Amino acid sequence: MHSINWPSGFVPGFTDNYVSNEIIVADLTAAEIWDSLDDTSLWPDYYSNVSEIRFHDGTGPKLGLGARFRFTTFGFPVEAEVTEYHHPSHGSPARIAWHGWVVGDADHALDVHHAWLFEDLPNNRVRVLTQETQNGKPASELRNTLPNPMLNAHQEWIEGLVKNARSRAQAKVQGR
Repeated sequence: MHSINWPSGFVPGFTDNYVSNEIIVADLTAAEIWDSLDDTSLWPDYYSNVSEIRFHDGTGPKLGLGARFRFTTFGFPVEAEVTEYHHPSHGSPARIAWHGWVVGDADHALDVHHAWLFEDLPNNRVRVLTQETQNGKPASELRNTLPNPMLNAHQEWIEGLVKNARSRAQAKVQGR
């Protein structure tokens, strides 16, 4: 199976916080799931920990390489820029990643890399992997909180993403 492409400064094990969430399901494709993450206007429909999504340059709601957007999560106003963006294609996984940051003093600033991978597997299965690394004091505090709120929230995100993709695929079959 494929793995996340980590930029310098964000390699797991060398950051203040890291989480990894994965789900493998049948009867969906990477392309079907891709659409539910690529369109940020859908995020609040299936992920309760995101709000106030807006794009800086009038683009959106779809992501794209270099897209600059802002959203609120865990109470933090995160600025983000898409750094990796590869549609699903035969034999290659789909990838979306963004660099995110929260401006603030040493007690409040965050610097993150959040990456997604959608990989079609044999026997009509698909793998969804999301991993995030974070640097900054708030990241250390999240890492030391049990249960880990970021791990749990990202699990909600990937399960909601799959549920949304299934619903959209079913609606397409039914002609809605």
